[in-house]
Amino acid sequence: MMRPNILYLHSHDTGRYLQPYGYAVATPNLQRLAEEGVLMRQAFCAAPTCSPSRAALLTGQCAHSAGMLGLAHRGFALTDPSQHLARTLRDAGYFTGLCGLQHVMPPEESAQAQAGYAAVLGTPRNAEQAAAQFLQSAPEEPFFLDVGFFETHRVGVWHHEDGPRGDPRYTRPPAPLPDTPQTRQDMADFAASATILDRKIGTVLQALEHSGRAENTLVLYTTDHGIAFPGMKCNLTDHGIGVACILRWRKRWDGGQVLNSLVSQIDLFPTLCDYLEIAPPPWLQGQSLRPILEGQAEEVNETVFAEVTFHAAYEPMRAVRTRRFKYIRRFDPRSAPVLPNCDDSVSKDLLLAHGWRERAPDHEQLFDLIFDPNEAHNAAADPRYAAALAEMRTRLDDWMRRTNDPLLQERLPIPPKARVNSPDGLSPNEPTQSASRAEGGGERV
Repeated sequence: MMRPNILYLHSHDTGRYLQPYGYAVATPNLQRLAEEGVLMRQAFCAAPTCSPSRAALLTGQCAHSAGMLGLAHRGFALTDPSQHLARTLRDAGYFTGLCGLQHVMPPEESAQAQAGYAAVLGTPRNAEQAAAQFLQSAPEEPFFLDVGFFETHRVGVWHHEDGPRGDPRYTRPPAPLPDTPQTRQDMADFAASATILDRKIGTVLQALEHSGRAENTLVLYTTDHGIAFPGMKCNLTDHGIGVACILRWRKRWDGGQVLNSLVSQIDLFPTLCDYLEIAPPPWLQGQSLRPILEGQAEEVNETVFAEVTFHAAYEPMRAVRTRRFKYIRRFDPRSAPVLPNCDDSVSKDLLLAHGWRERAPDHEQLFDLIFDPNEAHNAAADPRYAAALAEMRTRLDDWMRRTNDPLLQERLPIPPKARVNSPDGLSPNEPTQSASRAEGGGERV
């Protein structure tokens, strides 16, 4: 069979707050994609912060193994850009094109070519138009088209005077937040941005249909991490690491499937290698999803892992999740929240006004996901969970050693030009400083 084209659609800060996941957020094009494809209910990113998450997906390994400890636009980078999925596909004979946002490589086209893109076709502001034009112009096959949307990022999209304004009257805020006029308006504005995202995705999917190549094109839609609200993005609960993941390949999979298997985004690279009959590169850490996509197994993972090292500020955390439990460990002795790692918003202002700065974070957390699905009650000190706590500690320790986690080293491998906020600050928009200085000169705590 002819190798499929690959259309990779991804958005910014969307989590699972979309119509196909049962939320009152109008995204009819994504709903249609789910009904024609396979929806993963339990998909997770490897890092709930932008560049590390994308780097993990696109290299098929955890973010620290890829070298992406922080944000690309703040000076962090892949250790080896040739490990990028685009390079593997280009070497296998695919035309590789980028439209819009990528947030893993520097913006220079030379750097993106180093990662394996043969052409850069559009900007984040016109990604859907550039993608549609490519699809309508008899593109070379097989192709890998990477289409990145700036929506639903808060800053620069909907958190400003000209951004979309949703109707808050009948809106429900996300689970970690109280139901107030401020949080309802905030969520209504997110929903309006998500609808714009969906419209743009619809433009691309319609162009694919008109091209006559939809039947043998594997479409993947996902996002980098949870939505940009307090307690979500940049947090290791499911509010931060839970992501939408929808796949469609009409020639291969029946539509309308909903799978509950435990999936990490690092599984997507090996899945493509499996279906495309490409030898999997030796650095891959994920598992092919082919057994669950074809009904041969219910699970390929017992656990998924996630991490934060730097976002706007230094906040080292690691987590392991099973079907039943989530375990989170902080490696920073601070007794105050790292507020620059939460985007500015009216929801954040509400929590600050009620004393968020004085609420010390727990340095070890265990959640029973059956009885506490919102991860609101830390069971780490509960003697009834002693055995589960010991098991999850061991799982995390083993993974950190197996992947040579830099938090186990005396010094973090921080790029000399990396810049971050002080963890004692309030906003990501405050002046930055050297990442080494913010991390305490690189000495491990």
